[in-house]
Amino acid sequence: MTATMPTTTKKPRRTAQRILEVTLELFNRFGEPNVSTTLISAEMNISPGNLYYHYPAKDELINTLFGRYEKALNELLQAADGTDNVEDAWLFFHMLFELIWQHRFLYRDLNDLLSKNRRLETHFQFVLKNKAIAVRAVLAGLSRSGAVRISADEAEPVATAMVVVLSYWLSFEYVRDPRRALEPEFAGAALGRGAYHVLSLLLAHLDDASRAHLHSLAAEYRMT
Repeated sequence: MTATMPTTTKKPRRTAQRILEVTLELFNRFGEPNVSTTLISAEMNISPGNLYYHYPAKDELINTLFGRYEKALNELLQAADGTDNVEDAWLFFHMLFELIWQHRFLYRDLNDLLSKNRRLETHFQFVLKNKAIAVRAVLAGLSRSGAVRISADEAEPVATAMVVVLSYWLSFEYVRDPRRALEPEFAGAALGRGAYHVLSLLLAHLDDASRAHLHSLAAEYRMT
């Protein structure tokens, strides 16, 4: 009887995944422009050649990380259709901010990345478009349930403003407190403030019960 050969592990795949994890951590911590492939390979204790074998250029690392973010974002945005009350909307926007936080280097260095990377330049337009569609779906759900009273003419600029806050909130937090805003221990408060300020654009349109509930949710996160 011939012996069965043991199954070999797919080490290159594990290495490629680990490179992405370390790169994302470094990009988030220091900003993409400040992280070189040499720093990534040194952080992993591998040779630059090993890194280039998996990702021959820094843009490939950026594009792969963006691709994972875009996929997760599109999956999350589908939940917008089931949002018909303030608490669901709060959870939805908080989850959006959590996903953005996990890939915050994209937003922290957005203008720089768009100027250098053609794929991001084109695909971020779809990101904004899909966010706008999801926000309109949230507004439609809240309107159907009676939680929000807003005309079609008013809904469009409000939806746009909500997308702007979603896209640039972390930049605002960073400008307000550059030394601490993007540190993990302050993330919870920053994300809570973001979710509140997105929904605060609806305060004038919420019914009394929904407005009171939003304020109670905000109080739990100690909004300032």
